Amino acid sequence: PVSLLVATHLALCPACRHDVERMEALGGTLLDGLDTAPLDKDLALRVMDRLDSPPDWLARGDLSTERPAPAGPGEARLPNPLRDYVGGSLDGLSWKKRGGVAEADILPEADSFRTRIMRIEPGTAMPGHTHLGRELTLVLTGGFSDGGAHYLRGDVALADDTVDHSPVADPGEPCLCLAVTDGPLRLTGRFARLLNPFLRI
Repeated sequence: PVSLLVATHLALCPACRHDVERMEALGGTLLDGLDTAPLDKDLALRVMDRLDSPPDWLARGDLSTERPAPAGPGEARLPNPLRDYVGGSLDGLSWKKRGGVAEADILPEADSFRTRIMRIEPGTAMPGHTHLGRELTLVLTGGFSDGGAHYLRGDVALADDTVDHSPVADPGEPCLCLAVTDGPLRLTGRFARLLNPFLRI
């Protein structure tokens, strides 16, 4: 989930892509400077044998050759790393709506993380909450304000158990975000905190 969020962020941030290219080039230079090591003379034969045999996952037919459906008119701004995971369309996700916030879980197999796409209506304030872990939130469209900071398309907000906040979506268009958490949220409002035992957020 974190790798997906980072890859999606890189698709939206040319400056960060440039930084990654520089780090990769530096890594390549460091590898070039390493001393060579002798190789087993049978290594080339073993590599060729493996190339002739398909990997287990391919032999089982786990690779789909179908490309995701093209994005709809309203989804052209969904970055490709994420678009591949949602099958090309947000309409096919199972959305759950609470007030002005709709969310859809993705990557359910990642047990220690919760990964979801959130659509927050313009001007909607999230309930006050903190985190029993970390939360990474990447803005895909629109924007939101949180504790004096303003986040727009491509920006990533980080929150943890030291943060008690209530982000507010910008007016205008809905704020679409990719959120990755490695621990549950805890409501902190005077009455809302009474709901914590009954909610999985």
